[in-house]
Amino acid sequence: MALVEMKTVDGIGTITLNNRAKHNSLSKELIDHICGALNEMKSQGIRVVILRAHAGSKVFSAGHDVRELPMNGRDPLTYNDPLRLVVRTIELFPAPVIAMVEGSVWGGACELVMSCDLIISADDSTFAITPAKLGVPYNISGVQNFMNTGGIPVCKEMLFTAKPVPAKRLVAHGLVSHAVPKEELESFTMTIAQDIAQNSPLVISLLKEELRILSAAHNLSPETFERIQAMRRQIYDSHDYQEGIKSFFEKRPAKFIGK
Repeated sequence: MALVEMKTVDGIGTITLNNRAKHNSLSKELIDHICGALNEMKSQGIRVVILRAHAGSKVFSAGHDVRELPMNGRDPLTYNDPLRLVVRTIELFPAPVIAMVEGSVWGGACELVMSCDLIISADDSTFAITPAKLGVPYNISGVQNFMNTGGIPVCKEMLFTAKPVPAKRLVAHGLVSHAVPKEELESFTMTIAQDIAQNSPLVISLLKEELRILSAAHNLSPETFERIQAMRRQIYDSHDYQEGIKSFFEKRPAKFIGK
């Protein structure tokens, strides 16, 4: 069974996540299918892409597939790992990508969604950034993506508490573009996609790249980068990292001791 469904109509491409049995958790296989669909749409000159789950989904995506997280201290969030790959594929896609969100969004799926150019959500959807709950040390580029999408105070709250935040609140902070009634979600998103598809694809491609470069224009010294990487390595080697993963599989709250 294909893990994504792909459809193109009048220059608008739709990629539908199709692993409902696993709540569209971001396994390497699912991410490969998303990237493959985007590359196919790029070759077709698609002018705007909608990334969505099936209509009526309670969970848009459960986030990083915890079963694929390493238990040996290896960093799963380095440059060539799956989540980083799909985020870059979306960011470098030459046309706008719209996340059409129905249901809850968890963990790494928040970064997947927030790497899209627009987020249009059902008004009862929620978003939860959960690395602190699992004891996973998130990486610099991932945190930078959150900062670029919304204000630092709400990003701090989401990262520190790991609790779901309603879409309506995130609209006020600029993380979500629109939160609309569920029954209007598809038509509202399609209207915006059609508006985009009617404009100059060359200009939009340029604007998207200019915005990407300008939003990432932060100076970071090699020493600072290496210091943060050393801090992340300490966490991967810690008791708390092992405990976070173990508690997930045992379906119980984690007991972190800070070591």
